[in-house]
Amino acid sequence: MTASSALTIRPATPADTAQVLDYIKGLADYEKLSHEVVATEEAITASLFGERPDAAVLMAEWNGEPAGFALYHFMYSTFIARSGMYLEDLFVKPEYRGHGIGTALLVQLAKVAVDDGHCRLDWSCLTWNEPSLNFYRGIGAREMDDWVRLRLDGDALAALAKRGA
Repeated sequence: MTASSALTIRPATPADTAQVLDYIKGLADYEKLSHEVVATEEAITASLFGERPDAAVLMAEWNGEPAGFALYHFMYSTFIARSGMYLEDLFVKPEYRGHGIGTALLVQLAKVAVDDGHCRLDWSCLTWNEPSLNFYRGIGAREMDDWVRLRLDGDALAALAKRGA
């Protein structure tokens, strides 16, 4: 997809599964959330490369070495009546930061979004992660201060699913 003398960005293939899991673990470690990672290579293969993929991944390589990734999936805006993209994870290995890899991954995601007719690209960032927030602000991203992110998972999700059954 994108290549420079040192940087290559390409779609992930099943052969990248172990590297994708390593990136997920690296991001979780950086975000102090390693205890939440339950993903396995088998689950990643099924969810990214199975019959109905749930998400897609762009891989970044620096001089042929694994350097980072962006994992995204699609969503839908009822107000606009068009699909959008949600960036679930963006991670560049610490030793490759400062080379423009994160920006290049976001540029490629923006190209995919525009070329495929998506209306927007959304993502979340931890409130304490000022380096990333500053990076995102620097590329023109705006914070959605009037929205609160909510989640149902685990026992709460199961309990709600059982209501009215």
